[in-house]
Amino acid sequence: MHVAKTTIGLTAAALSFGAFAFGATAEAQPAPAAPPAVGVFEAVKRPVTESSEFLGRIEAPNRVSVVARVTAFLEKRSFVEGAEVKTGALLYQLERGPFEADLESKKAQVAQLQATLVNAKLTTDRAKTLLGGPAGQQSTYDAAIANQQSLEAQIQAAQAQVDLSQINLDYTEIHSPIDGKIGRTAVTEGNVVTPSSGVLTTIVSQDPMYVTFPVSVRESLTLRERYATRGGFKAVIIKVRLPDGRVYDQTGQLNFVNNTIAQNTDTITLRGTIPNPALHDPATTDGSIRELTDNEFVTVSLEGVQPVEVLAIPRSAILSDQQGEYVYVVGADNKAEQRRVKLGQSTSTIAAITSGIALGDKVIVEGLQKVRPNQPVAPGPASALIQASMKPTAEDARTQKDGDATGTKPAGTTP
Repeated sequence: MHVAKTTIGLTAAALSFGAFAFGATAEAQPAPAAPPAVGVFEAVKRPVTESSEFLGRIEAPNRVSVVARVTAFLEKRSFVEGAEVKTGALLYQLERGPFEADLESKKAQVAQLQATLVNAKLTTDRAKTLLGGPAGQQSTYDAAIANQQSLEAQIQAAQAQVDLSQINLDYTEIHSPIDGKIGRTAVTEGNVVTPSSGVLTTIVSQDPMYVTFPVSVRESLTLRERYATRGGFKAVIIKVRLPDGRVYDQTGQLNFVNNTIAQNTDTITLRGTIPNPALHDPATTDGSIRELTDNEFVTVSLEGVQPVEVLAIPRSAILSDQQGEYVYVVGADNKAEQRRVKLGQSTSTIAAITSGIALGDKVIVEGLQKVRPNQPVAPGPASALIQASMKPTAEDARTQKDGDATGTKPAGTTP
């Protein structure tokens, strides 16, 4: 009986201690964490200027390698190396004396033959007159005719030699065949130049310039599909970023696609023209300088003339993994939902979405490091910086206004 009381007492004490311990544990548990605060942006429609970048080079449309056409001593160089020259400008003066003497000799031969021809014509006329009398012979007349025609042919050959001598004399003055910038001279005064001497100097045209760039076949098909129905070459403009990172202030026009694909690179070459006006610079040899130089390495941006309207979100909202790109959207009960998306033509600040979200979806753009799928979040407006990055640029707005004024709409909108 005593043992039973003792057992009951211990059991009650144990239950009492357990209840105390449970109560203490319940009080020690922390309160549930508040949902993380995130910045959201509603997917909107906005105009985006489509752009594709490639590596290219500046090329002069006209390039002339100046060579000598005759063998002679170089008497004078009449240009400043590195300066711009005009068509017809005298570049080199070769020794003229031997060619002038040869020309005079050939002219004298023509004069001699012409004098002989005069006498041959008189003989022919006399033989023709005698044909009517007893002293006339047909053979004599025929011989006179043949002699006259032979002399006329000799005069033609001699006149051709005069023309050739005149051409060679003219070759002693080497003139510029184009407007352009001239390079350094390979031969100085006093040296003998010949047709086999090689290039004396090179001239390259300056304005406009070509900009050429290779495009992969896959990218070229994309460009053709994108712009072929919008005006082809006229649907795009060319912008150039110079080697120092500056964007050139002139725009170019695409005008050529090569007719063959390079087998070693699987690319096709595109070409456009871009202005290269002279800029005044007293430090240069001729007082002017141009921004673009032949064979200069540049970054080429091929931009659509007319912006397209796309479903857009800030680029900072785009995340990626091995399966591709995705975003987080605020769904029912303020829970984060992961959505797989496909990107269209985008910019550095704006992501164009072709599938995965709809107009008005609230996409999480800030606080992404705290977001987990299907977990509650505390949404709020995105920062002013994000909001500003999504506003249409002045260029987009201007182009859009021009399209409205002409009764056209940006490609991608409903007609």
